[in-house]
Amino acid sequence: MRILRPFSILLAALALVSSLPAAAAGRIPVVASFSILGDIVANVGGDRIAVTTLVGPDEDAHVFQPAPDDIKALSRAKLVVVNGLGFEGWMERLAQSANYRGAIVTASAGIHSRELAGEDEHDGHDDGHHHGKDDPHAWQDPQNVIVYTRNIVAALARLDPAGAAAYRKNGEAYVGKLQELDRWAIQQFAQIPEAKRRVITSHDAFEYFGAHYKVRFLAAQGVSTDSEPSAREVAALIRQIRAEKIKALFFENMSNPKLLQQIARETGVTPGGKLYADALSRAGGPAPDYLALMRYNIGQLLEKIRLN
Repeated sequence: MRILRPFSILLAALALVSSLPAAAAGRIPVVASFSILGDIVANVGGDRIAVTTLVGPDEDAHVFQPAPDDIKALSRAKLVVVNGLGFEGWMERLAQSANYRGAIVTASAGIHSRELAGEDEHDGHDDGHHHGKDDPHAWQDPQNVIVYTRNIVAALARLDPAGAAAYRKNGEAYVGKLQELDRWAIQQFAQIPEAKRRVITSHDAFEYFGAHYKVRFLAAQGVSTDSEPSAREVAALIRQIRAEKIKALFFENMSNPKLLQQIARETGVTPGGKLYADALSRAGGPAPDYLALMRYNIGQLLEKIRLN
């Protein structure tokens, strides 16, 4: 058997790399701010792009602290895609640290944003994670994700005109799946009276979902997972759960469950399964992509809402 010397091994490795398909070796590096957005970008870009996600599955963008690898990823990127609406308060500083000079595309541009009710900007602390007046969780309505998709198509087509037709084709195929998801969801909720559609969650991430599907969400925290409700607010929520006999109570995959565990004990409500709010699950979980996330969440919600 022939034994390769170190230099021969290097040459063999270089030969192997040079034999890889051009599309695999030359994909356009794109950075997406968090896992749900990364999935949408990947569906549009297909095999012409390589997507890096800054805030990964089961991670919380509200408390994200960039690492050196994130700076490296951003410095190599040809395009950065963000949610906008104040969701990525850390992005400007990160782009400066990475000396990024490329385009930053806001996926939510053009949607009708919802205003936050009574949000206190984290008691006045400027930690880079506050959201201003806009609720950033627009992806919870599939109709908004159709807008996201078309914005991403346009951005990739500007960056890579040779792939414009492929991006449009991929985008319209994904829009078709989003429309199918939305029709299915509307049919599912139509089977339950609106008065029963009441849910308790960890933080205020489902207002777009609630407005679209006529579900009333009550949250223990505000719009950000790093906000802390007062004892008076928690007590008021407990009284409301008891008075309205709400049985649908859910933890979230990227939130600390301690507060909701307290509320569950004091109300006697058995929590349902986890909801995926701001992040996908990991590959082996029930919500590894946006479409799966929505179908899983809706299934969980319907099961508990019927008990109200």
